[in-house]
Amino acid sequence: MANQDNKKTILVVDDEPEIRKLVSAMVSQLGYPVITADSGEHALTLYSHQHGNIEMLITDVVAPGMSGPMLADKLAELQPGLKVLYISGYDNTHVVQSYVVEKGHALLAKPFTAEELQAKVREVLRAPAETRVGA
Repeated sequence: MANQDNKKTILVVDDEPEIRKLVSAMVSQLGYPVITADSGEHALTLYSHQHGNIEMLITDVVAPGMSGPMLADKLAELQPGLKVLYISGYDNTHVVQSYVVEKGHALLAKPFTAEELQAKVREVLRAPAETRVGA
């Protein structure tokens, strides 16, 4: 069931076009506007054009150039309390363990179903805002 009252956007960042498209389609079914980026740098540019109107970041943990945690930290400096959901096909890597799991951040392991992603998005959006500046 789509939530038509949502006004804020979800930013999906993944370097794989197929993953971006699938995640975007799955999240759109919840009624949220979605914008996508293929890199952390691209995401920062899109964020600047959204004037802080991003409710949540969904990003791959491991990415070329800027990692998901690095991107989340940069965006958290601009918008404290930004909701973040990490997705990863490598849930046992050092980056995932030290920057996501140990800090208690939301993580969804690939592959996942639309229902699993949508449930996790709802869970993260309902959670209290977290200030992670400099985390």
